[in-house]
Amino acid sequence: MSKRAVLEVIALDAEDAVAAQAGGADRLELVTDMAADGLTPSRETFAEIRAAVDISLRVMLRLADGFAAGDVDALVRRARELRSAGADEFVLGFLDETGGPDLAAVEAVVGALDGCRWTFHRAVDRTSDRDALRKQLADLPGLDTYLTAGAASGVDDGLPTLLAEAARSGEQGYEQQILVGGGLRLDHLPRLKAAGVDAFHIGGASRPDGWSAPVSAEAVARWRAAVDA
Repeated sequence: MSKRAVLEVIALDAEDAVAAQAGGADRLELVTDMAADGLTPSRETFAEIRAAVDISLRVMLRLADGFAAGDVDALVRRARELRSAGADEFVLGFLDETGGPDLAAVEAVVGALDGCRWTFHRAVDRTSDRDALRKQLADLPGLDTYLTAGAASGVDDGLPTLLAEAARSGEQGYEQQILVGGGLRLDHLPRLKAAGVDAFHIGGASRPDGWSAPVSAEAVARWRAAVDA
C-alpha cells in the first residue's frame, strides 16, 4: 500500500491547529507573526497546540524577519526551551552574507535539537547556489525535508527547478523530502505529483478570509482531497 502524501498547514494557535487536523492535515508548521514571514512561537503556544491535536508539529526557529541567524545563542536557548516542552520536530534555515548557508549558525541550533527531525525552510530559495547548499548540509543530523517553491518568487517561477530536483531524488544532497510551498496552487499539483513530489505546504490557501481569520477546515479538506486524488 502506498503511503499518502504529506499535507502540512501553517498554524498560529490552537484554533488553527484543530481546524487543520479536522480538514485532514498530516502536520503543522507552528509560527507566530506572519507579517515577518513566520517567527518562533512561545513555549506556551506550543504547549496549547500540542494539547489540542495529535498530529506532527514542526516548530519554527527564527527570531527576526529575513534569513540571517541573528543572535545564535538566543536561538539555541529557544530551541532548548521548546525541546524541554516536548517539541520534537523543527524548521530552520540561515544564510550568510554571501548567500550561502550559515553553517556555524545551523550547526549550533541543530546541536540543541538532540537529533530531532527538521526542515530547512525557504532560505533555500534565496541561496546563491542551491546544489552547493544541499551538499553542504547533507550530513547534518535530523535534516529530512526542504521546504521550497523552487524560486524566491514562488512555485509559478520555481516549477522547473522543483521538477529537476525531484528527478535527482536519492543523489547526495537530494535524499531529503521536497515539501513544496510558497505560492502553491491546486493547479500545480498534477505536474508535481507526476514528478514524484509527495509533500505539500499551505498557509494562505488554508485561510480563504485572510491571515486575520483562522484556518478553514473546509479549505484544508479541499487540499486533502486534491493531494490524495
